[in-house]
Amino acid sequence: MIPAKATPPMNTVKSTRSHRVKNTAIGWSFVTVAALMICLFNFYPMVQSLIMSLQSGNGTNLTFVGLDNYARLLKDPVFLTTVKNTVIYLIIQVPIMIILALFISVLLNDKSLKFKGFFRTAIFLPCVTSLVAYSVIFKYLFGQDGIINIMLMKLSLISEPMQWLTDPFLAKITIIIAITWRWTGYNMIFYLSALQNIDHSIYEAAKMDGASPMQIFFKITIPMLKPIILFTSITSTIGTLQLFDEVMNITAGGPGNATMTISQYIYNLSFKYTPDFGYASTVSYAIVILIVIFSIIQFRVAGDKNA
Repeated sequence: MIPAKATPPMNTVKSTRSHRVKNTAIGWSFVTVAALMICLFNFYPMVQSLIMSLQSGNGTNLTFVGLDNYARLLKDPVFLTTVKNTVIYLIIQVPIMIILALFISVLLNDKSLKFKGFFRTAIFLPCVTSLVAYSVIFKYLFGQDGIINIMLMKLSLISEPMQWLTDPFLAKITIIIAITWRWTGYNMIFYLSALQNIDHSIYEAAKMDGASPMQIFFKITIPMLKPIILFTSITSTIGTLQLFDEVMNITAGGPGNATMTISQYIYNLSFKYTPDFGYASTVSYAIVILIVIFSIIQFRVAGDKNA
């Protein structure tokens, strides 16, 4: 004969249900505050900016124009120039920075290296410096009478000062050097933390099988760091497409518009030129579109089927 299941007392059921409702209410009280903050300071401005991108006018006197602002983008020579400049920074600086950060992280992960803490701190230190402060320093370093020109002339590499800030090509090089100097250490930290989580026995087994350092690097290290490389590539792409501080403080977008980025153009449309917040919002969403496009490309190149 199968014994009947014991029915829990009604008081116990009510107590358990009450305890569950109380925990749920407490949990929702924390989540609700955070969700409201996110909606208020993130989603609402995004939606409002999207609505504003469909309007045009001086200052706050905006009228609905539909997709006219988006059609204007394709005919705006300044916008097309800023897109070209930003993409140049992206395709040159991001790969250099990623490769350099990866190389440095592998060196600093060597157990036989002395003073690793000092080197890690020194390379990461630029990331915590003020954007404006380091940009101004770079402006003086690469000025006509700056230290860079003085050193190059003393080494007899050049006969006269190079126009780092007034030549269109050299000005772009200066911006790329500045960005690389600041953000290489930031990406290095991600690679270094990932390398320290790789079981060292994998490397020992590869060495016992006769694998060379280059084979170990390309056959073991790179594949195991693939998710981190993808992550840093996407975050670096987003940061470069939103580049503003360095260009604004080092070259002010000059000479002409040779170094101006999309973000600086948005600033100029909003605060420097006659304010056109509607068109500035449209340019802002152009950055969003570019970020989506480049992120999808990177996912595809990395072989992520979920992209």
